Amino acid sequence: MSTDDPRILGLRKRRAEALEAGGVDRIARQHAKGKGTARERLAQLFDSNTFQELGSLTTARCSDGEEHYAGDGVVTGFGQVDGRTVFAYAQDATIFGGALGEMHGRKICQVMDRAVESGAPLIGLIDSGGARIQEGVYGLGGYAEIFRRNALYSGIVPQISLLLGPCAGGAAYSPALTDLLVMVEGQSYMFLTGPEVIRAVTGEEVNAEQLGGARMHISTSGLAHFVSPSERDAIALARRLLAYLPANHLENAPLAAPGGELSGAPAQLNAIVPLDPRQPYSMHRVIELVVDANSFLEVQERFARNAIVGLARLNGQSVGIVAQEPEMLAGALDIDASDKITRFVRFCDAFNIPLITFVDTPGFLPGVDQEYHGIIRHGAKIVYAYSTATVPKLSIVTRKAYGGAYVVMSSKQLGTDVTYAWPSAEIAVMGGEGAATILYRREIAAAPDPAAARAQYAAEYRERYLNPYAAAEGGFIDEVIEPGETRSRLIGALLALRHKAVIPLARRHGNMPA
Repeated sequence: MSTDDPRILGLRKRRAEALEAGGVDRIARQHAKGKGTARERLAQLFDSNTFQELGSLTTARCSDGEEHYAGDGVVTGFGQVDGRTVFAYAQDATIFGGALGEMHGRKICQVMDRAVESGAPLIGLIDSGGARIQEGVYGLGGYAEIFRRNALYSGIVPQISLLLGPCAGGAAYSPALTDLLVMVEGQSYMFLTGPEVIRAVTGEEVNAEQLGGARMHISTSGLAHFVSPSERDAIALARRLLAYLPANHLENAPLAAPGGELSGAPAQLNAIVPLDPRQPYSMHRVIELVVDANSFLEVQERFARNAIVGLARLNGQSVGIVAQEPEMLAGALDIDASDKITRFVRFCDAFNIPLITFVDTPGFLPGVDQEYHGIIRHGAKIVYAYSTATVPKLSIVTRKAYGGAYVVMSSKQLGTDVTYAWPSAEIAVMGGEGAATILYRREIAAAPDPAAARAQYAAEYRERYLNPYAAAEGGFIDEVIEPGETRSRLIGALLALRHKAVIPLARRHGNMPA
């Protein structure tokens, strides 16, 4: 065929029409909002000239007189991100506002299937007004097919959602089912029932940003894992996240160049825990001093800030970090922190990412509200997650590990492979004051000065029990180490455990507390 063959020319014409999407005017309106088109976004995501589109000529099955557009409002395909294959779909807001219809949904399902069959990550760039009203149940069925695949493919390939515009109604279930969700401040929002419906039903006045904007979901609901200032930053973050993750559940995350530690880290670590056990310190700083320099990428950093979870590297290897922050609620575990930790542990376990847990918590947050809302149930989720995780698990008790909180936070009895403790570790049923009040209640009451007696008994309890050595003598701690040794110890343990293999018990599946 020559290039002037009418068949070639006809193909070129169809391709050009597909690239026009919803038309020049609608593209201009998209740009006026500070938003890119679907193809512009994909060009930012993928390495230059590697994206190959699939289904560009697909159109909706329309009745006579109805508009139809090539691609049907979503661009799907595959390409390379840092030289690794990734599949993606990007909804096109210039066509029916990105609303999902039958063929639109079918295209997304097909690219999801190809990603799983190829063992490659899937990224969804979401910008949609929801289901296409004019297609009725066909659009709803399309969403159901997507949700089913989100669930069935969970833990097989990483699924990342970039929310770059609206996502309302039932459409919100898809990003909620994926592994990582990135929102854009001031641009993306997500809710089941919009402000108008809420106003009509309950009388509450709220706007879309307040109801389901990025700030709300990153700090209050915990649904968002990251918030970016712009969609360009969100797409760059997706590329960075992929570098920490394997392509699928059968592989390990790619190794980066071995990273070094921060200057003076061992000396700073040795001095970081105050002598006064009531004085806080920064666990974020501990993490920064242990992992490869500038490698810590915190997940859900504005939600349940008494808990810390995130991805990092140790000597170039991807690891998952779980910790408590003594500067927030003294590191006590509450309902939100429990859910945050649970999901992250299961995410890391699904994708062969070793877990490192830094423990400093006085226990679960007391209070009627916590009990009424099921703190037992939520704490049990942490137990379930750590107990069933089969990846290498390392823990470091930096200071407080009291009672049930000691047990749930990757204790040796939950299957942790290697447990270290710093000399500042306090491993006991409870703190000194509480223990003295219970153990020596009668003696304190009979003393001439009850307050002084309580303080004396508390000091004796602290001296005898609130240290790591009793636990080490009983085999509950593998080694007491200097804080400055932590990085080298962890690197060595990860190397020793690199071929760890656990054969799960045969069963359909477990039943995790809800």
